[in-house]
Amino acid sequence: MEILKLKPVFKDYIWGGNRLRDDFGFETGLDKTAEGWMLSCHEAGENTIDGGAYDGKTFREIIETYGEEAICGKNALRFPYFPVLIKFIDAFDNLSVQVHPDDAYARRVENEFGKTEMWYVLDAKEGAELIYGFKEKITKDAFRAAISDGTLLDKLNRVKVHRGDVFFIEAGTVHAIGRGALIAEIQQNSNCTYRVYDYGRVGADGKPRELHIDKAVDVSVTEPPKYDTKPMGEVLTRDGYTEQLLTECDLFTVKKFDIETNLEGKTDGSTFHHILVLDGIGSVDGRPVKKGDSLFIPANYGKYAVSGELEIIMTSV
Repeated sequence: MEILKLKPVFKDYIWGGNRLRDDFGFETGLDKTAEGWMLSCHEAGENTIDGGAYDGKTFREIIETYGEEAICGKNALRFPYFPVLIKFIDAFDNLSVQVHPDDAYARRVENEFGKTEMWYVLDAKEGAELIYGFKEKITKDAFRAAISDGTLLDKLNRVKVHRGDVFFIEAGTVHAIGRGALIAEIQQNSNCTYRVYDYGRVGADGKPRELHIDKAVDVSVTEPPKYDTKPMGEVLTRDGYTEQLLTECDLFTVKKFDIETNLEGKTDGSTFHHILVLDGIGSVDGRPVKKGDSLFIPANYGKYAVSGELEIIMTSV
């Protein structure tokens, strides 16, 4: 088995811009590009392999051919689905105010899985904000009333964002990415979203986009967020690179590495390693990589080397 380079899947939601094309050099074929799905085994957008012996095959085909344990690792076997979905998000305009259900609710109501996620802020325009939970704890009835009378935005917690900020968005957290933010998102492998407020916008059909008020009220935790907006770990200096833990939970572990010369890694069968290249040029086991590349290192691969001057995010389970 070889290291797999993944071809992104692009989405043209109405709030997207052109930074994925302009900053990363992606040829998206879209007038506006809101998201690039960089690691996805979801039916709404599956990656294919870009180059190598498996060129053109879907990521799902690789898992089915070689087995979940060999590709994803023993830790992933506790999930009834491939555990994560990783995206780049370009918010040229505000995303809708929304919330995601937990596993129990999503499986009962949507035949889907819940969605806990984390955001790493790659860049933010001056004054860019995110909505992250509520300013103070309110009742579900007060939440519904605020939606109805148009005062919801007054109740929500707005946070100025800067490059390097980390947000852990646990299922049930009301949230929204604001205009001017460029985000790397690591999330559960789910596409289940309930819109609460959408600024009165209309979709491509000229009609207001659907809201999901009852379900949103059901699943929302109507209180301030309980997590800080900084990485969980300190920057650790190693030989040839620095390492920082961004987020760790029972769903995924995300680390950031700034590589100056070389990083030696290893998958030991317990988990895959996914590398998302945020900046720079270099190589992974001799394979050239650059800004925007998405590389999947199977759980049974073993030792590998990342060389060059690179800024990467690594996700495992």
